Amino acid sequence: MAKAVAKKASATKKSVRRSMPKEGRDPKGGLTEAGRAWYAAKTGANLKPGVKGPPDTPEKMRRKGSFLARMFTNPRGPMQDAKGRPTRLALSAQAWGEKLPKTMHEAHMLAAEGRRLLAQYQVAKKSAVKKAPAKKSAVKKSASKKATAKKAVAKTAARKVST
Repeated sequence: MAKAVAKKASATKKSVRRSMPKEGRDPKGGLTEAGRAWYAAKTGANLKPGVKGPPDTPEKMRRKGSFLARMFTNPRGPMQDAKGRPTRLALSAQAWGEKLPKTMHEAHMLAAEGRRLLAQYQVAKKSAVKKAPAKKSAVKKSASKKATAKKAVAKTAARKVST
């Protein structure tokens, strides 16, 4: 009787997939749209595809620099398997538009590139803050114009009274 209850419980229990489905992994490196959707459903994260082109905006600099520095400063495995084929870690760099690293030295060079991009992002962020002056809203501008006009009228009235 106890075995029948145990079988029923396990049969009704929903199975949870713990690893990424094969169709979620792009053979060229990185994740497919289905893989990003699976990861979002599992963790609630909002993954975006890698930055393939040149990092010409601050957001692209930040994303690509962060990825390269995180993945290749202390890589979690080799760049090639026993047969000389690139591993998924190495292919992930290629998915982000970088040269396929074959050695640990090349991986560390990618990490240095990532740190350089992050430094470039910090400079761009600071210059954007300096360039953006404090803007007055339209309501404040019209109120300040009205106040200035009232002061001018009051000055001319004071001059006429004194003469």
